[in-house]
Amino acid sequence: MRILGIDPGYAIVGYGIIDYNCGKFSVVAYGAITTPSDMPFEQRLLSISNDMEFLINKYKPTDMAIEKLYFNTNTTTAIDVAQARGVILLSAKKGGLNLNEYTPLQVKQSVTGYGRAEKHQVMEMTKSLLNLKSVPKPDDTADALAVAVCHAHYSGSAFSKLCLEVTTK
Repeated sequence: MRILGIDPGYAIVGYGIIDYNCGKFSVVAYGAITTPSDMPFEQRLLSISNDMEFLINKYKPTDMAIEKLYFNTNTTTAIDVAQARGVILLSAKKGGLNLNEYTPLQVKQSVTGYGRAEKHQVMEMTKSLLNLKSVPKPDDTADALAVAVCHAHYSGSAFSKLCLEVTTK
């Protein structure tokens, strides 16, 4: 299974693409889609859409995992991030990907085993699980990889069982 993990935003969209096969991870690509702050907002959305479509066409993921939005203060930022998230979801749907959403608590629980883990703990564990030399930068990229790992863990139990059946025959 090839998973595209996304940490949504409009200034920075973190992405991480991993393969998950028989309980093992391999990193395909990761990085960030960035848009300049002086660019008109609708142009930023178009840029995110174009870059998402490029990633989907280049790496051909089957699934996309995206973090659910959680904002308790700045509603203006929340609305803008929600609009960017909508563009991201639309790009994924147009690309035929299976869409999956996870809360920050689910991501932390899946990656570290503890739903209240600190950000640095999640980043270090993601680095370890994916056998990376260092924590990817910017933080949004590491977060996107963690979301992809979370999806692998959540969807992987049935997938691993199937894999075990195939490899033991």
